[in-house]
Amino acid sequence: MCCLLAGCARPGGSAESFGVLGDAPYSPSEVERLDRLIDEMNARPLAFVVHVGDVGASRVACTDKWLEERKAQFARIVHPFVLLPGDNEWSNCKNPVQRLKRWRELFCATALPVTRQPGEYCEHLRWEAGGHVFVTLNVPGHDNNAGHAENAPRMRAVHGWLDEAAALAHKRGAGLVVLMQANPFLPRGFGSLLSRLETLAKDRPGKVLLIHGDTHIYRDDEPLPGLRRIEVWGSPIVAWKRLAFSELPSR
Repeated sequence: MCCLLAGCARPGGSAESFGVLGDAPYSPSEVERLDRLIDEMNARPLAFVVHVGDVGASRVACTDKWLEERKAQFARIVHPFVLLPGDNEWSNCKNPVQRLKRWRELFCATALPVTRQPGEYCEHLRWEAGGHVFVTLNVPGHDNNAGHAENAPRMRAVHGWLDEAAALAHKRGAGLVVLMQANPFLPRGFGSLLSRLETLAKDRPGKVLLIHGDTHIYRDDEPLPGLRRIEVWGSPIVAWKRLAFSELPSR
């Protein structure tokens, strides 16, 4: 899902950039580093902050205690906050459907003017900022929970939500920013989604940006013709990236 937590937030207002991070914190020392990182972000004029998921190693992220602690920590962010579900929070757990349900109970509240996909996938959000359309998708690493009964209905929802966002971006003449946890360029579980991304990039070259986490290696490249991809750093590196709207896919 995606959660937009305002905390004690001030609106993004005229801020010309936003922050992205992911795959942290995995340990108590990383929790401390994340607190310092939050202080850094709070000192900057950001429209919003997005965490693309994996807020801990599975041994802790599959527990209510860890998720509740992360919710309290993220509430320190003064900017509107967007959190996506990572595989460590649900699909890697013993009962993935139950854990995703609990994740939604904790993080599905929204505090920004967003459009949410109707139905159970409250993590699927869409909003417009800086002349761009942003869309969040529940696509977890490392294999998209392939083989589980929940995969097919979730991916139907993912495809439909992505198609709607792409149509809106085309109508607006805007760039499209796709946010999800998984690195979809891994070998299993992402074929149909990659086909859609490939088509979008072919139809609107240079106007589609994919932001994800999962493999903990920073990248800013073009894995498909016309598609820009940013992968955020992850544990053991706790870092964030500031992106100006002017840096995003052009209108």
